[in-house]
Amino acid sequence: MTTQVIILNGGSSSGKSGIVRCLQAVLPDPWLAFGCDSFVDAMPAKMQASDAGIRIAADGGVSVGADFMALDAAWTQGIAAMARAGARVVIDDVFLGGAASQQRWQKVLDGVAVLWVGVRCDSAVAAGREIARGDRVQGMAAMQAEVVHQGVFYDVEVDTTHTESLACARAIAAHLG
Repeated sequence: MTTQVIILNGGSSSGKSGIVRCLQAVLPDPWLAFGCDSFVDAMPAKMQASDAGIRIAADGGVSVGADFMALDAAWTQGIAAMARAGARVVIDDVFLGGAASQQRWQKVLDGVAVLWVGVRCDSAVAAGREIARGDRVQGMAAMQAEVVHQGVFYDVEVDTTHTESLACARAIAAHLG
């Protein structure tokens, strides 16, 4: 079965978005890219600081409510529908729930060929990137660096601590056969 979806999971500032852009450049077929950041940005502003939506604490902790979860379910089903319709899709996500987050994707993508990719980065390096970005609450990268991988299985893992996005993308592409 031909891979239709590539899901990259890693903490904030681990390098997922850069890898996604490089994958789109090195893969011979067109791949649509979607990420959790674009999903959050698409939500109404009032949901980005509410108990029902998403809250980012001063220490970088993230909590989500019922409205967020309902929209997330619709978003993942929409991505699955695109893949079933023939689109190749690459996702960058942050599995805040570890294995439970992966299981949600597995359920919605049942019958679709998925390549599961773990994107790791030393927490101190990710924290430095977080500061340089300037668009993240400091502490988020360190808090997420390991927890997002707990109980999650991967077909391939890359580490962006000392490896550039293009090299990581090529390593991932090699697993597509």
